[in-house]
Amino acid sequence: MGIHGLHKELVRMVGRMRFRSSYGQNLLMHSRETANLCATMAAELGMPQNMVKLAKRAGLLHDIGKVPDEESELSHALLGAKLAEKYGENASVVNGIGAHHDEMEMQYVISPIVQACDAISGARPGARREIMQQYLQRIKDLENLAMAYDGVEKAYAIQAGRELRVIVEADKVTDQESDKLSFEIAQKIQTEMTFPGQIKVTVIREKRAVNVAR
Repeated sequence: MGIHGLHKELVRMVGRMRFRSSYGQNLLMHSRETANLCATMAAELGMPQNMVKLAKRAGLLHDIGKVPDEESELSHALLGAKLAEKYGENASVVNGIGAHHDEMEMQYVISPIVQACDAISGARPGARREIMQQYLQRIKDLENLAMAYDGVEKAYAIQAGRELRVIVEADKVTDQESDKLSFEIAQKIQTEMTFPGQIKVTVIREKRAVNVAR
């Protein structure tokens, strides 16, 4: 990953992450993913190369408090910051680790980056068991919401739930009513559901006239 100079104890802790999972998500994979996201975000924000490297470093180490040698009363974020400080990590890395769950005041620009990237890695569809269940439930709720309207024949949530395709019966819903239905469904989703980003609602009305020449 291009991260060098870690104390041997920190290297050992990172290795232990391979055998630990959180909500079904492998901790080492999560930490590596967070590190790469931190580096990408820092670079996109135009930060100097040394800060990009520190952001990546903090991302990799942000959960080392979950694999301690001994039990501690501290939260994993605060324990991780304590361990990073003990083994000579940069103050911005220490703060990024300790502040990623708002248990320590953010004092460096990389701290909110670590917090955001940790959330992105944990919240993407399929990353964790609970999140996956919530994601599948949201897809089901989207489709059921559309199916509750008269004239709707089928509803499909596609693009990981970012688009809802609604197929209506041509003899029950006119073109003008299709426009209205699309707006109404979008408004209902907006007021009744919680979702990341935006959801595009597409209403499809198709009229087929079929005859057979014999």
